[in-house]
Formats: sequence, structure tokens, C-alpha cells
Amino acid sequence: MATVSSTSGSTTSTATPTPSTTKTAAQVASEAAKSLMDSLDAGSGVDSASVVSKLVEAQFATRRAQLTARYDTLTAQISGASKLKGTIDDFTKALENLVKGGTLGTQPVSSNNAAVTAAPIQGQTVGALNTTIKVNSLATAQTTTSAKVATPATTTFGTGTLTLKLGSATYANGEMTAFTPGKNADNSDKAFAITIDSSNNTLAGIAAAINAQKAGVTATVVTDADGGAYLAMRGQLGEEQAFSLSAGDPASDLGKFDVRPRTSGETSPLPSTVASGAANASLTIDGATVERATNEVSDLVPGVKLSLTAPGTTTISSARPTTALTSAVKDFVETYNQVLAVVKEETDPINGELRADPAAKTLLRSLQSLTSKVLLPNAAAGTAASLSAIGVRTVAKTGMLEVDEGALTAALKNAPDAVEQMFAYSPVGNTGLYQAMASIKNASASTVYGLGASTTRYRQAQSDLTKKQDSIKDQSDRATTRLTQQFASMNARVSAYKATQSFMQQKIDMWTKQS
Repeated sequence: MATVSSTSGSTTSTATPTPSTTKTAAQVASEAAKSLMDSLDAGSGVDSASVVSKLVEAQFATRRAQLTARYDTLTAQISGASKLKGTIDDFTKALENLVKGGTLGTQPVSSNNAAVTAAPIQGQTVGALNTTIKVNSLATAQTTTSAKVATPATTTFGTGTLTLKLGSATYANGEMTAFTPGKNADNSDKAFAITIDSSNNTLAGIAAAINAQKAGVTATVVTDADGGAYLAMRGQLGEEQAFSLSAGDPASDLGKFDVRPRTSGETSPLPSTVASGAANASLTIDGATVERATNEVSDLVPGVKLSLTAPGTTTISSARPTTALTSAVKDFVETYNQVLAVVKEETDPINGELRADPAAKTLLRSLQSLTSKVLLPNAAAGTAASLSAIGVRTVAKTGMLEVDEGALTAALKNAPDAVEQMFAYSPVGNTGLYQAMASIKNASASTVYGLGASTTRYRQAQSDLTKKQDSIKDQSDRATTRLTQQFASMNARVSAYKATQSFMQQKIDMWTKQS
């Protein structure tokens, strides 16, 4: 199993930003007072912009710092939740790919692949097999070829109706000797009326009109080396997929494409040649002869899909994937430990960003209880049905998993079907390891009670904080406006006082000189 990481393809964790050092309100106020006194002592006027800025900052610094710290915490929690969801998603997907690969179940083996190949059917169990199969004949489709049309690009045919029917037929010497129409549910013939008019009465037009019926019969125009062409038609596999094609008037131009048995008294060769007839596959399995309408047979050997390729005889046996299962168990344990480490880091009671998150803690408990979970609820009493029963243990000190190789070897020897079923792919239900992990993944991602809900809650809290930050900014702007007006008024009065002081000083200086 591939190592799980929460990088591109799922989510990437973001480091918590280090907040910048923020001055206390007292420090800012002290600086503002010093600036004010320095300005007054210098006699150069007050730097009101600087003083106002520092006073306003002092008033709102503590609240801003608190909101920023809380916002940063929420950002870290959102990142942590996304990291956990991505990690569990990756782990579950890797497990799904592993169990769907088809290498962890008993494999059917054909002794003669030239006649029959065998493959396991996904979701079904292959048991012990020793079945002899003889392919007597393959399923075939009816194929026909019309008479040659010397100049297909310019030749047109009459207009009228061609009737296409599906059913069963017999053949001899390249001709159809008998045809029995198939029936619809209302007992009517399986028939299709094909209208040929001036818009489609060419060879290519007739082929397109047949294909437009979507009746399971494909028509193509085949051109030979001389530039002449034929209308070639092909049905589907199976004896009940034979077809006939007939014009209303056999003597008309459209009658040149007829595919049908001869009529009574008809002695001339029919216009179309039957290259192969529609027939079922015939095979003998352990002495019993059966027929199937296709060369892909999935209902004769339990859990096995047979592909018939040529007449011949084969024996279908089975091979246990002991080595693959052993590797799968070890790979699962290794990857599980990586995932658990990530979850434990985020839920660490001291430093974990999600240490108080109920969904994250539930996820941790679910993972920790996975070894004891019953993976085969329908197993017989005494049959291995959990990971712990096949040698997957939890290390007490760390909570990580380890494999007891002796117990695993014994399980693969004594209960191989159970181990296979644990690692079999099951898209629905509550059977197997994949379904157990899929359940954990779905619960952790839930927007009602899982990490999805936590993320929504954290984002809402951030939105609320943004509104509070906007509110503080509005208050700060109003305070700046108010203090700026006050300092402007004060500056005007101080300027007047200084002018009076200067006038009085001049008078005093004059009096002093006169005396």
C-alpha cells in the first residue's frame, strides 16, 4: 500500500503564523505622552498626527491582539481539520485500490488459455476449483455482404421501405434457409421499418439508416481495391440475434440488399451472402453440455468469469494468494501507523491544534478500535473475523500496530477464506476492511458531526471575528477623527497663548532696558 501523505491531491497543512510582537496599551500611551511633552517643551507645536495615532493604538491594542490571536488559532484548527480529512481520504483510497486490484483473492487458473481464460469476478469469492471444460464451438454473430456496387459514389437506388427483423435462423451454403422472428413483450415481431427516400438512397445513406435504428445490427460500406463497394452487416452474438432485411418488392433496387430465405419457387441466387451465422457457444462442463449466447460466461463456475477463445479442453483450478495477502497485511499496518501518528499529533492534549475538537477525538478512537472491529459479521462462530484474530496487534505503549507473523501465517493456513474476505472489495454493506475504513472516512468528513462540521464552525467563528475587527476599525477611525479635532483646537489655543507670551516678553524686555 502506498504511503499516505496529505500533499497535492488532497490537502496541505499550513503552519501556524507567528504573531508579531504587539506593544501594550500602557507602552503606547506612555510614548504618546512623552511625544506630547517633548513637542510642548520644544515650543514647535504638537505633532498631533503621531500623538493621535499612538493614543488610538493604545486604546484598541489589547482587543486587536486578542482577536488576532484567536483568528490565528482558528486558522490553525481549519488547517488541522483539512489535514486529517485529507490523510484519511488518501488512506481509504489507497486501501480501495489495494483490495480492488484483484490480486488478494484466490485466482482461477486455466490449464489451456488458448481455449479458455479465467478471471475472478469482483465482489465474489473463488473457492477450491477442479473443473474440466470443453469448448465445442464459440458464439458467433451473423455477418452478411451485399452484391458489389461498381460506382458507390454516384449510384442511387429506388425509394421505399426496408424491414429489419431480429430472430433466429438456419443457414446452408452461404444462404439463410429459414428465419423465425423474435417476439416483443406484446407478442409482436421484433421489426424495424427503415424509410429510404431521395435523401438517403445511396449505399452510404442506406448504411446510416440501418444504424440509426440502434437495433443491434451494424452496417458499414466496405470498398475493395477496384473502387467497388459492398454493404456489410453484422449482428450480435448468439443464435437469437440473427437478422433479416427485406424490401417490399424483392425485384426493386432496394431488393438488392435483401437478407432472407428464398421464397417459394425462387431459384435465382439471393443478392446477399451470409458469411457466418448467428449461433450460441457450446461447451461441456464436467460432462454436461450447455449453451450460452456469448463467449464471456460468468454463471458456470462460482466466482469465475470464463472467456472462450477457441474450441479445446481446459481444467480450471485455483491458487491461493498467500504471499500477496501477507504483504497486504504488512503494508496496511505500516500505512496505518503513519496515519495514526498524524491524528495523534493533531489531537495531542498539550500541543495539538485539535485537542479539544470532538470530531478529531472521535476519529482517533475509531482508528484505535479498528483492530477489534468485526469485519466479517456473518462469519461462523470460531472463525477469524477481525484484524486482531489474524495477528494484527496494538502495541500498548504507543498505540501503534504490529504484525504477529506466526499468528498471520497460521490464519492464512487455517482460515484463508476469512483473510481473503477481510481484504476483498465490497462497495456496499459492512463487510471487510475497506468498508470499515470507508465508514470511518464518511463519519470524519460529515458536515453534521464530523470534521466537516468542525471546519464550518471554525470558519463561521473567523467570519464573526472579522466583523468584530471591522467594528474595532470603525471605532478606531471615529476616535482618530475626534482626537484630531481636539488637538487641532488645542493647537490653536496654544498658538494664541504663545503669541501673547511673545508680546508680553517684548514689553518686559523694553521695560528692562528703560530702567
